[in-house]
Amino acid sequence: MPQLRSWPLAVLLLASAGLPAAAVEGMPGPFGERLTIDERGITLKFPDDAATLRIGGRLQLDFGTGRVQQRGFGTVFDTPIAVRRSWIESYLTLGKELELAFQYDFAEPNRPINDAVVAYKGFKNVIIALGNMKEPFSFDQLISDNNTLFTERSLADAFAPARNVGFAIGTHGERWTAVTSVFGGNINNAAIGDQGIASTTRVTYAPYLSKDGYDVLHFGAAGSYRSLPNDGSPLTLSSRSEAFLFARQFVNTGGIRDAASIGRVGLEAAWQSGPFRLQAEYILTEIGRFGGAPSLSFQGGYIQAGLLLNGKGRRYTIAPRYATEYAVFGGVEVEEAQRVSRGGTGVFELGLRYSAIDLEDRAIRGGIEHDVTAGVNWYPDRNIRFVFDYIRSHTSPSPASLNFNRRTIDADAFIGRAQLYW
Repeated sequence: MPQLRSWPLAVLLLASAGLPAAAVEGMPGPFGERLTIDERGITLKFPDDAATLRIGGRLQLDFGTGRVQQRGFGTVFDTPIAVRRSWIESYLTLGKELELAFQYDFAEPNRPINDAVVAYKGFKNVIIALGNMKEPFSFDQLISDNNTLFTERSLADAFAPARNVGFAIGTHGERWTAVTSVFGGNINNAAIGDQGIASTTRVTYAPYLSKDGYDVLHFGAAGSYRSLPNDGSPLTLSSRSEAFLFARQFVNTGGIRDAASIGRVGLEAAWQSGPFRLQAEYILTEIGRFGGAPSLSFQGGYIQAGLLLNGKGRRYTIAPRYATEYAVFGGVEVEEAQRVSRGGTGVFELGLRYSAIDLEDRAIRGGIEHDVTAGVNWYPDRNIRFVFDYIRSHTSPSPASLNFNRRTIDADAFIGRAQLYW
């Protein structure tokens, strides 16, 4: 688990966070370019939109405490505080047709590179993307972690393929989107081509969408199929309770060494009316196996509600700037008068979620977990968020409990997050 070794970067990012309070714009350069420092980060823009370079980042620091009711479980949290994410992000736009993005996480030792994408937007309402990016699957996964309602995504996120190297093409209308893709493995792994090939597609439709994007009824479906190499490499599905600081996973299939393929089907729905949002998702995952062995089926899902007490809602965006994040909700907007730096109180948001995951089928006894999460978010100013979540977890049965002859785990956690993003 990443510890506080990212503090040198964190201090640098915190120091730069004071700049966005008022935009700083430099004098034109020799080619007419202008350098601006504001709430969007550092931006270098050339005349006539010939090129724009923006450098941003995010810092998420988690802290909290947790307990497991059953004795003998061992360490609950490795540490009460840890850096969850410490990113530097760069975006280069060339004209109106080419977009390049690169994101690096200093707090992630195994997969530090996130998006590394080149996107072409020369065709009307079409984006063609190549690189390491999110596969177009799972509403919750495609929403930026800057904008998730809680500190962590739901238990069902264990089934989301997340980021890999691939090619995607997406298009959209006023209320619909469609994106299809082919992916290999993750760019951070040495053998990208040895992790199988996946085909992933997602379509969405909003039968009602207001012009400002704050009122919407959304439906979506996604499917993904990945063939796996027959080299004995194990496939593992697991999830920890919905808190990054937990030291152990409560549900875990262990290594499935005869896995030949992994297929996923996801259904999603959301309704937002101004400050109130209701969102739900269900994912069914099937593991094909070599040698004619019966397939394995696992499932998970969630339903969550969010309410902004003094905000106007989260804007629903049909098309992304690049890559595959079509038809998702953005972040909370803090109006000028609401900013603490302007004498306001910030924006407050309440959240409630129920999620579940089932990793039990045939000889695989990976466990069944149910989580209830209640949270409060406070946005004191633009680019700053504080998150406070309570998570109640009930796992029965749980493979993590076999060591002391109990099949049930009940856990409570209080998790906070200080978040800076620009």
